[in-house]
Amino acid sequence: MHKKNKHSEDYNFETLATVHPKLESFVFTNANNKKTIDFANPKAVKTLNAALLHTHYDVSFWDFPDHFLCPPIPGRVDYIHHLSDLLQRSQLDKDITIMDIGTGANCIYPLLGTSSYDWNFIAVDSNDDAIKSAQNIINKNNLQNKIKLKKQTDDTHVLQDVLNENDKVTITMCNPPFFKNEADAIKATTSKLKGLGKPTDQMVRNFAGQAHELWYKGGEKAFLHTYLYESSLQKTSSFWYTSLVSNKDNIKTMNQSLKKLGATSVMTIAMNIGNKKSRIVAWTFLNEEQKQNWNKK
Repeated sequence: MHKKNKHSEDYNFETLATVHPKLESFVFTNANNKKTIDFANPKAVKTLNAALLHTHYDVSFWDFPDHFLCPPIPGRVDYIHHLSDLLQRSQLDKDITIMDIGTGANCIYPLLGTSSYDWNFIAVDSNDDAIKSAQNIINKNNLQNKIKLKKQTDDTHVLQDVLNENDKVTITMCNPPFFKNEADAIKATTSKLKGLGKPTDQMVRNFAGQAHELWYKGGEKAFLHTYLYESSLQKTSSFWYTSLVSNKDNIKTMNQSLKKLGATSVMTIAMNIGNKKSRIVAWTFLNEEQKQNWNKK
């Protein structure tokens, strides 16, 4: 994990349950005499993440309909810390505004970014119920001045209609849908349940998730290339464009496309969360003069 990540050690369930008492009913002592929860139980996972947010990030309210995606906090905050490093290397340290593409009902990246670094966020989603839920979380935590929601009216697009020519954001971020369709998502869930030693006949995802959160026509690769192309139409609207990339095989084609689209710099940042390996790809279309002018402004 990133050196600033607070979750590199085992969870202290006793402390978490003290701060967030709803967690206590899900905690038990396993055969190794360690306190834990059932990580195959979506309600237990959701309550654990609420406890982490309450304990470490001063997010006192974090609730949304159970069928929406429930993200694991350690991996999400790692992305935030890597963006902070990228900002520092680019000498960007004032008036930071992040556009979170696909913020979801949980609004997790804006919550972590405002708490950890006091950044401002434009949080984008295409689902009305997700936006309603995210706004409720924002309101309950008094973050209306830090996080603004924006509706994407066409979910085949990524940046079109939500980032305009006259807009200026410091960085965009995104956690794309991984799967091509529902069948792909079910296959992944089956594998995960087997790994947890759970029956596979009920298809309960421990992190839940709706169709628009989990799959995109053509899968991650198609989504990313739509993102790349639309970013090239708004070359000066964001200093950096970034995305998580789950499938490492997509990196090569992304680099090829970005070269053709005129990116002036592309980098891949490794992320390791437990046994899971991922990466962030960041790209910019600004030349050195434009970068200097951005910093001056």
